[in-house]
Amino acid sequence: MDNAFPVGKLEMEFLSDLLLRYTGTDDRVAIGAKVGEDAAVVDFGDRYLVTKTNPITFATNDIGWYVVNVCVNNMVVRGVRPRWMLNCILLPEGQTSPEMVEDIFKQIHAASSEVGVIVIGGHTEVTSGLDRPIVVGHLLGELSKDRLVETSTAQVGDTLIVTKALGVEGTAIIASELSDDLANRGFSAELIERARQFLREPGISVYTEALVAADSKLVSAMTDATEGGLATALHEMAAAAGVGFLVKYEHVPLYPETQRICTEYDLDPFGLIASGMLIMTVPVANVDELCNKMRKEGVQCNVIGTVTDASEGVRLSREGKSRALPYFAADEFTKIV
Repeated sequence: MDNAFPVGKLEMEFLSDLLLRYTGTDDRVAIGAKVGEDAAVVDFGDRYLVTKTNPITFATNDIGWYVVNVCVNNMVVRGVRPRWMLNCILLPEGQTSPEMVEDIFKQIHAASSEVGVIVIGGHTEVTSGLDRPIVVGHLLGELSKDRLVETSTAQVGDTLIVTKALGVEGTAIIASELSDDLANRGFSAELIERARQFLREPGISVYTEALVAADSKLVSAMTDATEGGLATALHEMAAAAGVGFLVKYEHVPLYPETQRICTEYDLDPFGLIASGMLIMTVPVANVDELCNKMRKEGVQCNVIGTVTDASEGVRLSREGKSRALPYFAADEFTKIV
């Protein structure tokens, strides 16, 4: 089909138009369907109910761990401690064993228990046409109204701050799923294992840092980088808030393992799936205090740029020259799978 979409996210303009025409709201929907907003928020009178759905389609070996942490990330950037989870688990025909199913359940239970989430339901089936498991997580939580943090409230003049580094999740997935290929390309077993462990160290969770930021009330807006990496997250945040960004290339952290893997496969780390990176916009006067709070929790924290006027777009400055930062509708990971 000539007009078929590639693997990855839909183009923002197309998706925005669909959301505008085919989703709804009422006087209890505080935040509804909108590109760039991480979770929906419903007014329950004395508190907000926050809810989010996310699929895991790339990873297989640790899919239960991924689904919990990716869903939790989208909740905690709202300032909410998630409470309840439901999962839709779709399993491949002819490949599904009792051991596989139990392993996914065990992973979900272990990961959710670490962050105080209770699995309360869902759906599980063997599905024709799949070549790997797919898990779709749905998470719910509640919070007092004065704690809500949004994506769309970034302000021109704010400082742009991130935690951890580019492509943490992508590094872990590639090292796990393509370990044999990496070894054949000359990567040492030690490097492959370090990269694979990025799943847990530095980790794809932003639970600690997002709640530290929310509790501090020092941030103006938050989101997390996922599919399409930091670049795509910034485009979506810019669209939600009606702002632009100027990012300084030299200030964006990149771990050596990620750099080497991206160089080997000719991937742009700015567009590599990046769960584990929290993105915050912070009033200038609050920057030092917030970064100090992060570092006390052992969280790497870097100032990488500024929030600009929407007319300036999302740009990357390198060695004094500025260019548009691409939007990666298809994650860089899709080039090698």
